[in-house]
Amino acid sequence: MNRRYLLLSAVALALVVAVGVTAWGMAFRPIAVQISRVERDVPVQVFGLGTVEARVTSKVGFKVSGVLVELRADVGDGVPKGSVLARLDDREQSAQLARAKAAIEQTEANLRRAKASVEKTQANYDNATRISGRQQKLVQTNSTSVEAAETAKTTQDTALADLNLANSDVVVAQANIDDAKAQQQQQSATLDFHILMAPYDAMVTARLKELGSALGAGEPVFTLIDPKSIWVLAYVDESKAGEIRVGEPAEFVLRSLPKQRFQGKVARIEPESDRVNEERRVEIAFDHIPDSFNLGEQAEVYIKTQRLPQALLVPESAIEGLGRGRGTIWTVEDGHLQKREVTLGHRLLDGRYEIAGGLPDNAVAVNQLRSGLRISRAAKIIAEPRK
Repeated sequence: MNRRYLLLSAVALALVVAVGVTAWGMAFRPIAVQISRVERDVPVQVFGLGTVEARVTSKVGFKVSGVLVELRADVGDGVPKGSVLARLDDREQSAQLARAKAAIEQTEANLRRAKASVEKTQANYDNATRISGRQQKLVQTNSTSVEAAETAKTTQDTALADLNLANSDVVVAQANIDDAKAQQQQQSATLDFHILMAPYDAMVTARLKELGSALGAGEPVFTLIDPKSIWVLAYVDESKAGEIRVGEPAEFVLRSLPKQRFQGKVARIEPESDRVNEERRVEIAFDHIPDSFNLGEQAEVYIKTQRLPQALLVPESAIEGLGRGRGTIWTVEDGHLQKREVTLGHRLLDGRYEIAGGLPDNAVAVNQLRSGLRISRAAKIIAEPRK
């Protein structure tokens, strides 16, 4: 019995010693840690979600009312500037234009008649002037009566009045011609309004009416876009948008082409943010617009706000007490662990923070938290696993 008790006691003692040795080794032997190393030429990016849009888009229709009798374009068509898109029934307006042309011919005939009347009255006046002149001379020599001389003078005055009236008729006839020509121009312009033409080199994105539709003035028939104005409208969280500037480079990935990255630049930052989602609207122009695009397609946008010549980057998961640009990290200094409160700089899209200050010259930053970290414990630096 005693021999068995001694044996059990020896086994228990050996276990206690083994556990103690293991615990001592775990507490005091160097702990293996991974560290962050300084990286060079690090891009700082801001992320946003957006959609493919057209900066120039137009709903086009006729300036006059009428019935749609011809359509020459459909959705997806490219239409050059000035090409005919549609026509209205213009028979009534063509008749109005014909009447205006006839009115011009009539006023021109009236002008010719008035000018002929001027020539006639001018001749009458000249004749009356000569007769009156002779009668005035004869009166002075008593060769004719005073009544005859006065009659000749009255005839001359009447001829002059007729001449002035005829000249006035010419002026009126000329004014009527000008008015008739203005009416013709108006009717001709109104006739042109029965033809709908592309205002610029465009693409048709919607056809809103069909043949036979009775249209009101200004009612849209097509929706057009300028394919050269395609860009991505991105929504960026306001807390991340402060460093974005017009002209900065950007990349975006379309949902339909997840393996392809398009290059572009920030074209415009809208002055009004989305009040509900607290996002800033940023328009990104393509460097090279793709041959095929779909308006409204979702795009992931990456805007490069700057490049860091060199930076020490630590994952967010390795930072304790993160807040207001500061945090606490583990470091290795002279082969032992320490904790340092550091100043944080830029945050990258992969979740790493730039260590902007607070590290001693001999310190390196631990980039992965693990159990067993303790101030002053010896540390062994191991290489990071290959990504």
